[in-house]
Amino acid sequence: MRETEKTETTETPRTTEEPHVLLRPVTEDDLEVFLAYEHDPEAVRRSRFTPRPRDAFLKHWRERILGNPDGLVRAVTVDGEVAGNIVSWWEGEDRYVGYWLGRAYWARGIGTEALGAFLQEERIRPLYADPFSGNTASVRLLEKHGFEHAGTIRDGDDEYNLLVLDALSV
Repeated sequence: MRETEKTETTETPRTTEEPHVLLRPVTEDDLEVFLAYEHDPEAVRRSRFTPRPRDAFLKHWRERILGNPDGLVRAVTVDGEVAGNIVSWWEGEDRYVGYWLGRAYWARGIGTEALGAFLQEERIRPLYADPFSGNTASVRLLEKHGFEHAGTIRDGDDEYNLLVLDALSV
């Protein structure tokens, strides 16, 4: 992470009835919360992602995510509580985005606000995402932000949508 990013936050406008969604740099303390979210059985079912054991999870986050100088890594907070994370990274010559929110933050518009704020900060296009095809909420979230279907990826019996955002949004 670049030094200048350590104090940056991205905030979305809100009304008094809406939760206060904020993006900020990830801290070491956030990792335990992210680990718990990754191990939620319903999240695992919807994402088709096998949760990592604690030590492997922490090593992955510290070395591959936080240790990646080309990645953009943000914690999503709602009214000051850690709700999840959004990250982008290079996979070969393609830039990808991924996110994970705790179940308490699903279906409340938080993913929509957080991804919108993240896309204002992450300006590289094209930007790819590959959610599990059965995770219709995640697919809809990406499509709401302009991602379009670009193909299908198979992994064993599972099918993932390859979505791409080609243009910068205003």
